[in-house]
Amino acid sequence: MTARRYIVVALVAFAAALAAVLIARFWFAPPPRVESEVHALLHQRLTLDAVQEQRIHALEVAFAERRERLETEMRADNQRLAAAIEAEHGYGPKVGEAVDRTHHVMGQLQKETLQHIFAMRAVLRPDQAAQFDAAIVRALTQPAR
Repeated sequence: MTARRYIVVALVAFAAALAAVLIARFWFAPPPRVESEVHALLHQRLTLDAVQEQRIHALEVAFAERRERLETEMRADNQRLAAAIEAEHGYGPKVGEAVDRTHHVMGQLQKETLQHIFAMRAVLRPDQAAQFDAAIVRALTQPAR
């Protein structure tokens, strides 16, 4: 094989690998989380004044603490669920209780996330709130990939 063929083969292999990565990212990457899209909207697309920035920052700090607390609870619940599965080897009462507890904490996180979203919305002007609402609806209704 000549050097030219090796170069062509290397380029084709590189192009195929690159295409595979791009296809995998498109098809298998999870959609962005709603809060990621909201954060991008607030800090990149809406023109917030200094007071709005300060108020939203305070809301984000407080919510991050609450979210971390609930996520810690969910990790503990997952450990309890694993222990219940290991003990019962099936869907027994301990597994059912662990699942119910996990669902309760997940529901609490969802409620607190919505309260946080509405608290941030309350900081916005009407024109900003309309864009915010549209972004929330888009984020919640986009089809799963």
